Amino acid sequence: MARLQRSLSLGAVVLFGIAYMTPIIVLGTFGILAEITRGAVPAAYVAASLAMFFTALSYARMARLFPVAGSAYSYVRRSISDHLGFIAGWAVLLDYLFLPMAIWLIGAAYLHSAFPQLPQALWVLTFIVVTSVINVVGLRLAKGINGVLMLVQFLVLLAFVALCVHYVLGDASKPLWSLEPFFGEGMNLNLVMAGAAVACYSFLGFDAVSTLTEETHDPERTIPRAILLITLIGGLIFVATAYFVQLAHPSLVFQSSDSAAYEIARNIGGDVFVSVFLIGLIVGQFTSGLSAQASASRLMFAMGRDGVLPRALLGTLSPRFGTPVGAILVCALVALLALKLDVTTSTSFINFGAFLAFSLVNLSVIVHFARQPQARGPLQLLLYLLCPLIGLLATLWLMASLDRLAIMLGCAWLVLGGLYLTWLTGGFRRQPPQLQFDAE
Repeated sequence: MARLQRSLSLGAVVLFGIAYMTPIIVLGTFGILAEITRGAVPAAYVAASLAMFFTALSYARMARLFPVAGSAYSYVRRSISDHLGFIAGWAVLLDYLFLPMAIWLIGAAYLHSAFPQLPQALWVLTFIVVTSVINVVGLRLAKGINGVLMLVQFLVLLAFVALCVHYVLGDASKPLWSLEPFFGEGMNLNLVMAGAAVACYSFLGFDAVSTLTEETHDPERTIPRAILLITLIGGLIFVATAYFVQLAHPSLVFQSSDSAAYEIARNIGGDVFVSVFLIGLIVGQFTSGLSAQASASRLMFAMGRDGVLPRALLGTLSPRFGTPVGAILVCALVALLALKLDVTTSTSFINFGAFLAFSLVNLSVIVHFARQPQARGPLQLLLYLLCPLIGLLATLWLMASLDRLAIMLGCAWLVLGGLYLTWLTGGFRRQPPQLQFDAE
């Protein structure tokens, strides 16, 4: 059986997850969230952070119990049933398969705003080709690139926040500390939750690292720790950044909500900083796309290796590079859909799959706990019943808060998965193929 090599430490896994989340994306999607929430972007990120934290607790628990690659696919299958596990894997596949497309689409939209004379399609294709080549060569190269690019991204993000603070301090009518961005006049909870449903797109990195289990040292301890650290660090970055940007630019008027941060950057830092910001954002999108494509390809490799997806195309490793080249190329082909979609639709569509998978993982913890004969004290009830129940309800609420088109597209994907499962199991007369992961 083909095996991936263990080479990742806790620091490398956390870096991978943070890179996947792309901290600077809080700027890239700020205009979209500002329009959805009517100026309550920090509140949306607080709601998203809370929901993701409870779900991250469930992922950490399942990663400790089942230290294998496959993410929600493996957790749900082993805790509940093979058929429901397949549906979880299908939902995760939607998330991972289309996420690189959305990432590259955001980067291309900003580049097109800066260089309107060049077609956006050119930037999309450039992202796809460069990241695919790096991922084919392998994660060791990607790790080195991630370290450098993450440093650049964080420096630009810090500069943006610092300029926002400077801008606010320069206006005596604007207090630096205010609850207005969280509880502004006319704040609407439904709009905040609709914004949180989109903002959760930025938190998908904590889930992605669970696909790296087979390449991580001591995965029983490393992966759960990484999941929680990534969620906490990401949440703090997103809430703090959104708060200061909202203070600096409380208006909801943008030339283009898809590239609103480009306008804000010019307002707070002038033309020179606009160029610096653009570099930082593109670096962030490139880093995130690199990580997203790597995780998607490894999930498809896991599912293809044991016949859940076509083995010949997705279940083999390159003899030269030891990477799932077929799966990487499939990701690249799917990303071409970015030529026909907009940012809001693509991110919402992706989040439908994420919320479905998150809900099933929260449910898995509850089911696993219910089947255990051990004593159930107050701490166990809190950790393995109450917390995952909160996570389950929160993710279902976020799913219901997505826009109607995203829900329709997500349901269509789910129906397609149900039909494929029916064919795969001969009308449910047999179990779907099971992934056999090696944890050595």
